[in-house]
Amino acid sequence: MMRTYSFLTVLLWSCMFHAIHMIPSQKRTNKHSHSERITGLSENAGKTLHRTKRGWMWNQFFLLEEYTGPDTQYVGKLHTDQDKGDGNLKYILTGDGAGSLFIIDENTGDIHAAKKLDREEKSLYVLRAKAIDRKTGRQVEPESEFIIKIHDINDNEPKFTKDMYTASIPEMSGVGTSVIQVTATDADDANYGNSAKVVYSILQGQPYFSVDPETGIIKTALPDMSRENREQYQVVIQAKDMGGQMGGLSGTTTVNITLTDVNDNPPRFPQSTYQFSSPESAPPGTPLGRIKANDPDVGENAETEYSISNGDGSGMFDIITDKDTQEGIITVKKHLDFENKILYTLRVEATNTHPDPRFLQLGPFKDTALVKISVEDTDEPPVFSRPWYLIEVDEDAKEGSIIGQVIAQDPDITKNAIKYSVDRHTDLDRIFNIYSGNGSLFISKPLDREETPWHNITVIATEINNPKQSSQIPVFIRILDINDHAPEFAKYYETFVCENAKAGQLIQTVSAVDKDEPPQGHKFFFELVPEFAVHPNFSIVDNKDNTAGIMTRRNGYSRSKMSTYLLPIIIFDNDYPIQSSTGTLTIRVCACDSRGNMQSCNAEALLLPAGLSTGALVAILLCIIILLVLVVLFMALKRQRKKEPLIISKDDVRDNIVTYNDEGGGEEDTQAFDIGTLRNPEAREESKMRRDVIPETIFQIRRTAPLWENIDVQDFIHRRLKENDLDPAAPPYDSLATYAYEGNDSIANSLSSLESLTTEGNQDYDYLSDWGPRFKKLADMYGGEDSDRD
Repeated sequence: MMRTYSFLTVLLWSCMFHAIHMIPSQKRTNKHSHSERITGLSENAGKTLHRTKRGWMWNQFFLLEEYTGPDTQYVGKLHTDQDKGDGNLKYILTGDGAGSLFIIDENTGDIHAAKKLDREEKSLYVLRAKAIDRKTGRQVEPESEFIIKIHDINDNEPKFTKDMYTASIPEMSGVGTSVIQVTATDADDANYGNSAKVVYSILQGQPYFSVDPETGIIKTALPDMSRENREQYQVVIQAKDMGGQMGGLSGTTTVNITLTDVNDNPPRFPQSTYQFSSPESAPPGTPLGRIKANDPDVGENAETEYSISNGDGSGMFDIITDKDTQEGIITVKKHLDFENKILYTLRVEATNTHPDPRFLQLGPFKDTALVKISVEDTDEPPVFSRPWYLIEVDEDAKEGSIIGQVIAQDPDITKNAIKYSVDRHTDLDRIFNIYSGNGSLFISKPLDREETPWHNITVIATEINNPKQSSQIPVFIRILDINDHAPEFAKYYETFVCENAKAGQLIQTVSAVDKDEPPQGHKFFFELVPEFAVHPNFSIVDNKDNTAGIMTRRNGYSRSKMSTYLLPIIIFDNDYPIQSSTGTLTIRVCACDSRGNMQSCNAEALLLPAGLSTGALVAILLCIIILLVLVVLFMALKRQRKKEPLIISKDDVRDNIVTYNDEGGGEEDTQAFDIGTLRNPEAREESKMRRDVIPETIFQIRRTAPLWENIDVQDFIHRRLKENDLDPAAPPYDSLATYAYEGNDSIANSLSSLESLTTEGNQDYDYLSDWGPRFKKLADMYGGEDSDRD
């Protein structure tokens, strides 16, 4: 099947400015616009094939970047053969930058660049163009796509990746040693011309360094560059495009190069001889001075070790290395003596600790110097002939005896005189003293080895002309033993003999002690005193081992006849002079069982029942004493608390009725009590003895203040109670005080018969029955006439 299409002829003109390049647009037109039919045989039964041929084809167009002309830059023109020039067609441009960067005249189809373009920002633009009928809006040509590529110009200079580079290289490196590589980039198109072709060159840093023009690698250009001469270098590198040709753009960078240190220099002393001085009193370890061998290297390459190689002072002095300052410190190794030697010479050597084998051919990496040390004389304290003294003296030495001597002298040339003294802090008892002129020690007080066997004192030697110069020495004094103590029993012996003992029986073994310490050891002898040399009851046997046995000489002993025997024993020692003492052994006669075990040794125990021990008897006696004490205490407390009451109340005391077992003498008897008190409560009490109680002790009668009128019974009692509480003459035990006071203004008037004007026979007591149950007792007592008469 064959179809017929209409094709447009499109003309695109591309104009290049500056008259450098003129690139016409390529166009394909088909003015006849026929469909070309291609007929061929196919493998499928020979179908007819058709190929449609387009009306035009867009090519790639170039546009110059950074255009600075007065007008807009013309790109090209859209046109179709259907455009009759009557303005019915409208050209439309879409795609990258359409409407902003690229504008089209919709009537004529002319395309212009509205702005200056930068290839480094965007190198190509893809656009689409179409033509539509203004009346119908129908597209008269199919939409076509084309590319506008921005043509590069050399408008960018090369730029380095860093504004400043830092590098280092060991000193003494050979020529051509690589240091660092620098890199520069050019934003221009590397595929078009030489705008992006960069060439490197060195502007500053010659003749020490060079740079490879293509790679930018910086290398050393001189041999044996020394860090000690110059350490820092600043190299300026230039990168230029256009292959380095004239007119190309360029950029620069700075490279700071540092030469690092290597151990290529040995240590060197700045002078060949050093002189120091030291006082002879300087103690070992005292620093005398410092020396330093200079090494221009740094770090571990400059580390130096100092030593003394030879010299007559190598044994007297030493040198140590200060790791912080790399100095040698000369110190005193032994005590110096000006009088012995005043000048020493040392040969000091300084050596690198980390030599570099590459530079050993430059020579030995060490240096030596001569050190002279002079010894200065100082005023030294006295020096004793020995570091300490040991003196032995007998404990019986007499006071004032010289026991030894200490010797000291002034080591200085002047040989000043010396005086001696004893440090009293070491001899508080002042047992020893010393002659200040010659150092002889003598005794001031008696010695006693048994009390203090050793004395440690300190002797001071002082220069007379310079008391500040003094020295001390310890003196150890050992007190030698003299046999001045007699032996004695080692302890107190509790010896007993059984009543049933047999003759020749051992009853005790005794031993002795002696405060003395003879060189050959103790040896004691025992025997009875001459008066008891032949004792009828006991004998002593010396065991020859500083002990002796007490033996019985007869059979049987009786406590009833002799309960205790005293046996005096003489103890001798074997030293010179011989010392002896007499010790008395007390032997008790005791009752023993069949095995010889003691049961009782007291004679009183014979009267007690058998089997009752002394401890049991003591316990029984204590119990009896405790019981007696308890009984006595109980009786005393009971007697103190138990007293005879003054009155015996048959009824409640509120009835105010009391009875007495004493009949009294009637109204004429005025000695028992004062009747006036009952009549007049204000009557003053006289100093009379109470007769109702038998007094054990006569106390002073208390004086009471007169009672005021109209005082009631309660106030009366409170006042009397207060008077008794405050009375200092009151008895120290509880007592009962009675007062015959009825009070004033009773509604029943007085009930006493003492004040009655009528006789008892005329008195009527029947009204008491009307007063109630509280007065029933009175009514019974005084109301029954018949009973009274009976």
